[in-house]
Formats: sequence, structure tokens, C-alpha cells
Amino acid sequence: MAVMQPVIVVAIIVLFLIINWIKVLKEYERGVIFRLGRILGTPKGPGLIFVFYPIDKMVKVSLRTIVLDVPPQDVITKDNVSVKVNAVVYYRVLDPKKAILEVQDYQYATSQLSQTTLRSVLGQCELDELLSEREKLNSKLQSIIDEHTDPWGVKVSMVEIKYVDLPQEMQRAMAKQAEAERERRAKIIHADGELQASGKLLQAAETMSKNPTTIQLRYMQTLIDISAENSSTVIFPLPIDLVSGLFKK
Repeated sequence: MAVMQPVIVVAIIVLFLIINWIKVLKEYERGVIFRLGRILGTPKGPGLIFVFYPIDKMVKVSLRTIVLDVPPQDVITKDNVSVKVNAVVYYRVLDPKKAILEVQDYQYATSQLSQTTLRSVLGQCELDELLSEREKLNSKLQSIIDEHTDPWGVKVSMVEIKYVDLPQEMQRAMAKQAEAERERRAKIIHADGELQASGKLLQAAETMSKNPTTIQLRYMQTLIDISAENSSTVIFPLPIDLVSGLFKK
């Protein structure tokens, strides 16, 4: 019985080690192995792998796209307007070794880089550009962040500005500006219509002046239009030429 106890203890230790050596990585996971502090050549996975604990130590890295929500940032635009802007960043790890070796925490580092880049880039543009040219700014943000994260083995695929929070005073000013712009367009359209109508009336007058019969026909057509309204009062147009003749006499 005394001989069996050491055997049982050894068996338990071996079983414990084997259980700790066997690891299963999912399809989207890779394992960066450190053996006695030195990294092995190629990340392992997916599937069943062996990690010889306690000699080896494994760090899991996910290869899936990570969605990073950048919190609202206080930005002062080029034309001195204070706004709050938040964005979303889509990125994924392409090289697990670089993601572990080149930076302490690639997720935290990417988050901080996204925040500082967002403030820096948007601070160099005016408010109108921020509101109307988001696609251009998104592309610029993606290019800058991706350039800085490339040494970490991180690929930034897309950056989208989600929301721009304007102060209440600026919202009222922009509403007044938009209202004034609409009124200006309405006046221009109305004046343009009057100009076109006057041109058509001039052409009609020139056409009628060539043949007096057309004036009489137009006069009779006007009477027909008035009588068709089922009105008890009939307005009888009097030719101006007749009135002017009476005044001369």
C-alpha cells in the first residue's frame, strides 16, 4: 500500500500535465508560444495543439474584426467651433507575433491612437467640411491610423464618424442661416419667373401688334372665359384704345 501511493501521486501529476498540455484553438484564434521566454517561429492553431506547461506559455490572439467605439471627443474646429465627435473603428490582427511583441496591449494602443488622431484631424478642418465631407475625413482617418498600427501587425479597414454634437447656439445660428438661404432661393426663383413671364408677354404683344384682328379674338376669348365661371356679375373689358380716343376728343 505504501508503494502504491507514490505511483498514484506520479500518475496524478502526469495526468495534470497532459491536461494542461492539450489546448484547442478555434478557427479564428492563433496561439503565440513563448518557450522559456523566447518566442517560437510560427503561431500555432487552429485546432488541437500541445503547449508544454510550464516550459511553454501561450498567448491567444483573435483574428476576427474588432469594432472599436471611440468615445466622444472635444474638438475645436479650424473656424473655432467647439463640437463633440465620436467615431467607430474596424480593425483586425494580421500578424499575431507583431501584435504581441511590438506593443504591450494592441487593443488599448489602437483605441488611444484613434482618439488622438480623431482630435488632430478634425481640428484641422472647418465646421462646414466636417458636416458635408465625412467620406473624405473617414478615408483620411483610416489612412493615418492604419499607417501607425501597421508595425503592430494591425490592419485598420474602416473608420466612420458616427455623430457630431453641435452647441445649441450653433444649431440656432445654422437654422437661421438655412432659413435665410431658402428665402433667398425663393426670391430668386420668383424674380426669374417674373422675368420669363415678362419676356413671354413682350413676345405676345409684338405678335398681336402685327395684326389688330388678334386683339379682337383675344378680347372675345376673355369674355367667353368670364361667362364660363357661372358668376352673376360679368366684367366687361373695355379696350384701352377706345378710352384713349375719347379722352383725345
